[in-house]
Amino acid sequence: MDLEMLRKKTGSLQQEVHVRPVTFTEGRARGMNGWIVKNGLMAFTVMADKTLDIADFSYKGINLSFLSKPGLTGRNHYDTNGAEAQRSIMGGLIFTSGFENICPPCTDDGKDYPMHGRIRTTPAEHTCADVLSENDRITIRLSGEMREAELFGENIQLRRSIETEYGSNTIVLSDTITNCAFRDEVLMLLYHCNFGYPLLDEGSEIILPTRSVTPRDENARIGVDTWNRMPAPVDNLPEQVFIHELAADESGNTFAGVVNHNLNIGVKLSFNQKNLPYFYQWKSSASGDYVIGLEPANASVSGRLVQKEQGFHWLKSGNSECNELRFTVLDGTEEIKKFKEEAANLLHSN
Repeated sequence: MDLEMLRKKTGSLQQEVHVRPVTFTEGRARGMNGWIVKNGLMAFTVMADKTLDIADFSYKGINLSFLSKPGLTGRNHYDTNGAEAQRSIMGGLIFTSGFENICPPCTDDGKDYPMHGRIRTTPAEHTCADVLSENDRITIRLSGEMREAELFGENIQLRRSIETEYGSNTIVLSDTITNCAFRDEVLMLLYHCNFGYPLLDEGSEIILPTRSVTPRDENARIGVDTWNRMPAPVDNLPEQVFIHELAADESGNTFAGVVNHNLNIGVKLSFNQKNLPYFYQWKSSASGDYVIGLEPANASVSGRLVQKEQGFHWLKSGNSECNELRFTVLDGTEEIKKFKEEAANLLHSN
């Protein structure tokens, strides 16, 4: 629908498109600032006080993302206290892990590194949220800046923008990570993208152009032959993590996705492997912890100590790296069919 026709059919364009600031007032989210975003049939929440990560995500009123048992959670004392971080990891469509550590907590040379690092709960500065009408297009754009820094230590800046266009089923998350320190710094990064019920249900399919699948441990080895299908929830079933080698095109572009064939809906996550050469699939079929995580990364899922042995990725002083993640809702049998064909074609062309 063009902009002029939309104006004729609405009183305020905010019937269809808006960005509304919100401050949560109760529970563990009390005092957290964010924005509620509506783009036609698509809706999501951006958390200004937690790295501009995206919390809930829905389409046509159908929830697509995962919310863990702690629920919607702002910043609190669990965030950077070792494995206690699990009491504040709420999931959401995405939470950003890094920059000194990802995955398990550890102590390295006498310094403590919390689970999934510190950047995931860093509040944003220089924030901006706008709805722009120009050239017959309506664009929603949010942006801000986060900094992970320490006296006599690191100084890493993350500039993030989130953009979606009216009439599109895609959210584009763009990051520029800059080492503002006067020394080279270790950069560990994992984008933890999480999908839940009712998108995720018994029979839901995980679609990847995967060349090989490696189980992280014995729990994953048990389920390696069924990594791409969700069973019904099972009480107290241990989590499984699979390490994938994904096919990509000549420019390094690749993707992953989750599809519910009963609902005829899915989500495709697109990214580039240049700065994110690792890919992990987190699968929990446990009752109450029912989730799939699709996780592009630049470091080992085993964490800082293992990566130290294998060799760190370093971001040189003054240098930047840019990443783009695209979340696209797949609506209907035809779009899902094309997505599966795209994955098969990419795999066979490599």
